[in-house]
Amino acid sequence: MKTFWICFLFAAVVICAGEPENQLPCDLRETIHGSVCVCNSTYCDYLEQPELTDSSQIVLISSSKDGLRFKKTTGNLSDGTPITVDDKQFTDENFNAEAIVVDQYKAWLQLANIPQRLFINASTSTVRISVKRDVQFQNVTIFGGALTGSVSHLLNLLPEELQDHVYKSYYHQDGIAYSTVRMSIGGCDFDLEPWAYNEWPRNDLKLSNFTELDPRDLLKIEQLNRLKAVGELDELKIMAAAWSAPRWMKTNDNWTGFGQLKSEYYQIWALYHLKFLELMRAKNMPIWAISTGNEPLNGVIGIFFVHFMSMGWTPWQQAIWLNDNLGPTIRNSAESKVLIFGNDDQRYTFPLWFRKMRSARNNSLSYLDGLAVHWYWDDLFFPQLIDQAHSELPDKMILNTESCIGDKPWQTNGPVLGSWQRGESYMRAYTQDFRHSFNGWVDWNLVLDEQGGPNYVKNYVDAPIIVNATSRIEIYKQPIFYAIGHFSKFVPPQSVRIEAKIENLANPFTPLSVVGFLRPDGNVALIIYNGQNVPVDVALSDSQRGAINLRLPPRSWHTVLYK
Repeated sequence: MKTFWICFLFAAVVICAGEPENQLPCDLRETIHGSVCVCNSTYCDYLEQPELTDSSQIVLISSSKDGLRFKKTTGNLSDGTPITVDDKQFTDENFNAEAIVVDQYKAWLQLANIPQRLFINASTSTVRISVKRDVQFQNVTIFGGALTGSVSHLLNLLPEELQDHVYKSYYHQDGIAYSTVRMSIGGCDFDLEPWAYNEWPRNDLKLSNFTELDPRDLLKIEQLNRLKAVGELDELKIMAAAWSAPRWMKTNDNWTGFGQLKSEYYQIWALYHLKFLELMRAKNMPIWAISTGNEPLNGVIGIFFVHFMSMGWTPWQQAIWLNDNLGPTIRNSAESKVLIFGNDDQRYTFPLWFRKMRSARNNSLSYLDGLAVHWYWDDLFFPQLIDQAHSELPDKMILNTESCIGDKPWQTNGPVLGSWQRGESYMRAYTQDFRHSFNGWVDWNLVLDEQGGPNYVKNYVDAPIIVNATSRIEIYKQPIFYAIGHFSKFVPPQSVRIEAKIENLANPFTPLSVVGFLRPDGNVALIIYNGQNVPVDVALSDSQRGAINLRLPPRSWHTVLYK
């Protein structure tokens, strides 16, 4: 009887709070850097996809530095009452800024112990945001992360229930609704050792030892099958890219350093890609897209600081290989529908890389379905480079295909558990990219350990989810995870970016931003970021709904959903 009354009271609390039964709150744990959400084999936080039951309803999903994680706030637009997101009371008048914006669409400068009053007024201000649904831009279709060798190894260490929480957290609709995974063809920098298919015998033009998948890839396929089942996915888009050919195909006969593909092996390297596609399809894991090779400049100009697997290309060489070998090999095979993405390198290579490719083989770009960009130096190079590339190649999809933080000499290498500032870096980057024609974003490692590895060159970085590889009984969802989720979870495939802009941002140093989408269900999704240490009042003006008033807490980001 006692158990009955406990269950009854719990159910009553849930019903009175207006929360769905399968909405599980974050188990928040404080760290010296902020806070994380803790998951173990029996518990993890999830949020059911919000449904708007009538045309007057508005739903806000909020995360904040003070501890909100996907907090759901529901309001009614018919009575004109402002919708307020409750957070911890703001009382500190002697706060310090942790980040200021140099230019809203260009670069950020990370500074510490700078009085916020130098940049903003401590009193609450009103920001006016206009939303025009009829001004439409690109489709947004792709969100995902990478299943590297390191990720596969860590997942294999965890009990099945905890593995499932990783899969569900990322790929289920109650998680953050990823639909894409990136993996390497052979090894990559996040592996336990460098490796490739057909390393032996050397000089094997028939690739006679590439007849089945490596056990490391077979393990990944097992994990991907489980991921699909737990995530309840009908389709999983798999992107694949090669870091390096086997050493005997390269000019320096080495995994790294200044080394390129020998020209006599151009066709063999194209067939190498086709063999991988065929073997993956035979295991019922068809590849959706490949790239022309991961970070081609690592084997050319990156030799002084890149110590992991790489293979150099110039744009002229890559144009010849794509036009004469890879493109025809794929397009004339049973894998002809596999998409091909070009470049797979940093923003600073755009659009010059593709201009040089066209100069070498005028038809080479016709084989490309998309352009792949990496995030790592975006703070130093303006997004107008992407605008130029999009203007010159308007029919190509643009994806960010790799991103992580903690990789720079001036950053803490590896995870900073609970860092809200790192989550803000992602929030600003996603907002900027989508305002500049990107169709999606694929993050780097799904999980890493406490050090930010493992990998064979100790190239430690951060990840949205950190595995406690010592106890193997917990995982930690970082603020980064929720920053990504405010986009991936609430902006489903085939959403369209619409015009959403701040009308009265008088101070360019004020860290505020907005990006808007029209979803396939007809609902609007706005992602609003308040990087100030004070609350902000938002006066929305929607071209169809009219005025909507919000009050948002300090250091927070929000997804706003309404019809």
